[in-house]
Amino acid sequence: MTARIAFPPSNFYFRPVLYFDHNATSPMHPAAKETWSEAVDRYIGNPSSPHRVGDRADKALNEAREKLADLLGCHPQDIVWTSGATEANNLVIHHAAVSKAEFATFWTSGIEHPSVMEPMRHHFPKRNLFMPPDEDGALSIDKLKASLARRRPAILGLMASNNETGVVQPWQDALKACRENNVEFFCDATQWLGKRPADGLGKCDFVSGSAHKFGGPRGVGFLKCPEGKIEPLLRGGSQEEGRRAGTENVPGVLAMMSALELRESQLAKGEHPSRVKWRDDFIDSILEKLAGAELVGADADRMWNTVSVLMPQTDCQQRWVVKLDKAGFAVTTGSACASGKEEPSHVLTAMGHAPKDAGRVLRFSSGWETTEADWLDMLAGVLKVNEEMEAIAEPAA
Repeated sequence: MTARIAFPPSNFYFRPVLYFDHNATSPMHPAAKETWSEAVDRYIGNPSSPHRVGDRADKALNEAREKLADLLGCHPQDIVWTSGATEANNLVIHHAAVSKAEFATFWTSGIEHPSVMEPMRHHFPKRNLFMPPDEDGALSIDKLKASLARRRPAILGLMASNNETGVVQPWQDALKACRENNVEFFCDATQWLGKRPADGLGKCDFVSGSAHKFGGPRGVGFLKCPEGKIEPLLRGGSQEEGRRAGTENVPGVLAMMSALELRESQLAKGEHPSRVKWRDDFIDSILEKLAGAELVGADADRMWNTVSVLMPQTDCQQRWVVKLDKAGFAVTTGSACASGKEEPSHVLTAMGHAPKDAGRVLRFSSGWETTEADWLDMLAGVLKVNEEMEAIAEPAA
């Protein structure tokens, strides 16, 4: 299987596109698609219905709950099914705003996903703290411990890995520090799951995840939370033990677990080290052949699928993306949820990059089905586009 995506004939674009935007969304894996299709026909009932058809759907949900709990290392009743990580993140922050004391504070890193930062600003407008990362994009545990020694928040949140840079965050150390200071810990594991083992995440008080980042369907995710201790964001029926109203997406949940179990199997078989080499070879070639290119978070541990590069300066921050897209390569400038904004990436500015530099970042994010040949083709595409832009710029120099 290749990372090239051929659009259907009805689409305006007819040529295959080499897809390097998996951190935004990953194509649905055939195994997950098959599971979803079978579940649509098999589990036609509402899981809350008292008849056998509804009971069959409810049992399927609970079996999936047990599987996810086993992977995370928590109790099955700690799992709440959601529409994705955005809802799960909002649920955590809503819960904190409603259940904690009115003077309680919420801390997170300054590089969190917008689905964490925006609800924090909304619910904790004067009681939030966004902790800056170091220059390589990782939160400093020493600085965190020093801050906790002076004062303590009600909840502290830290993503497992950053969606824009791929830099791995010290969430295990942050969890330990929170335990030592009696602070609840929340981890957005959206970009971690399916790329690194899920085991151990269940020790966190709250963990969010989304299926479409690792080959599951869009519109389904989960929140791991303390059993029975969550103030619902969505109210209505008594689904999910009263923690999240609304009929559960049974086919989506089962397809998500099919994809996640597949990725966990690939990790257990050690299929990812070779992909690290493909990524590193790409980085080395980019830095060697493109004058002015700079790897973001160069000295930090990062996910095997993600490369964030400050590209050579152009007269428009979107020019690289547009030209690569026309050439048949799908990449992005950073977070898909923040696209369309004129402001530079908050992640890059938090790392100390000037706005003019943050505006020329490109993110290349691969998937499990991306091949070594795809990385080489991506490299060739970048170099070709660079040559074209240099040729256009020369007469004006």
